[in-house]
Amino acid sequence: MEKDSLTLSLIVKRAMANVDVEGLKVKTKFYTSLCCGTTAILSVFAFLFLIPFVVDPAISTILADYESQPVTCVAVEHVYAEGLSNCSWSSCREGCTNAPLRCHQIFVNYTKLPFEEWQKGGVDLESLEWDVGETKFYINTEGCGYPPRVNCSEFAKKYGFSNLGKPFPCYYSKTYPDMVVARYSWDDNLKYLILSLVIPNVLFAVSIGILIYWYCPGCNRSRTPIDTSSYVESFHSKNDDEEEEEYEDESEY
Repeated sequence: MEKDSLTLSLIVKRAMANVDVEGLKVKTKFYTSLCCGTTAILSVFAFLFLIPFVVDPAISTILADYESQPVTCVAVEHVYAEGLSNCSWSSCREGCTNAPLRCHQIFVNYTKLPFEEWQKGGVDLESLEWDVGETKFYINTEGCGYPPRVNCSEFAKKYGFSNLGKPFPCYYSKTYPDMVVARYSWDDNLKYLILSLVIPNVLFAVSIGILIYWYCPGCNRSRTPIDTSSYVESFHSKNDDEEEEEYEDESEY
């Protein structure tokens, strides 16, 4: 009797352990599926958000084909304007989606002389021949950005106002020679473009792949088929019993 009771208790413990494992698997699958679905949705919104703020400016920067080495620039005019009619363009704008009500418009001359050579000395500013004169000067390709990376007041103080006529490094576009920017880095631009394209799309693909693998019957061939034989047999036996009862009732009449 004791052996039987021990055997029975072991069987019960194993059954309970199996139930706990199966329950844990079901809970894990549910919460993982919830996380995957949420990740997929957020990845789509993140990618749509990054298109106008990162992807499009990065592609525009690549198409502009800026000179990799900074050249020598000199600011020749600084205009501070207010009102939509007076701010048709702006050298710096905090926020890329709103219309500028106040703007700084800076014009520069630039020469293709590398700024490093200018710093070495031996070059007279008055004797320089400017390749392009009085062209629009932007903080970056889009001419806008968001704090703290972009601060238009600091930008204006650095290149305009009392600093007019002082040489500084700048980058000109080989595609559009009249376009000059203050900030440019090929490595950073390419890095941000790749990250903004790869991370959301990889997260979306992985999340959708896991959900398809679990919940698409045609995609998961290794899934154990559901045994419906017991249900079919019980269904037929129930119908047979009902038919026999109806036959007996009719025979009594």
